[in-house]
Amino acid sequence: MSEGVEWAAHCCLLLDWLGEDGPVPTARIAAGYDLPRPYLNKQLQALVRAGIATSTPGARGGFRLARPLSEITMMDVVAAIEGTEPAFQCTEIRRRGVGSEAPESLFRGSCAVNTAMQKAELAWRKALAEQTLADVGAAATRGNPDLPGHVRAWYART
Repeated sequence: MSEGVEWAAHCCLLLDWLGEDGPVPTARIAAGYDLPRPYLNKQLQALVRAGIATSTPGARGGFRLARPLSEITMMDVVAAIEGTEPAFQCTEIRRRGVGSEAPESLFRGSCAVNTAMQKAELAWRKALAEQTLADVGAAATRGNPDLPGHVRAWYART
């Protein structure tokens, strides 16, 4: 999984914490996390395409959340950045090499490796779909309730 997922999830939390300030430009978001602006902008545009964020063009433009954190799951963020294709792709190598001479009857059932990977991926996707960004934000502030205020103060100075 790319680092873009981490960046996008953090940006969503940030956009929530800075929500009243209007759209947040990519340059400000990038400065706050010390990230390369062009690459971060690609992640933010992916969030826009997925309906997680909105983009306002122009000098006073930037990004905002399209909906509350409670309506955005971690799976929404992963799908926005990584896409919806399965992480594992079975290429049926069991039919090559020694398997190329095996009778077709040996391959009637599903590939056991593919079955195991699909089961694991389903569990992973389900767990991410059950966790909203509001849950993640609550966990982030549980040990540090001043975090959103600290972040807003930092952005107010820049």
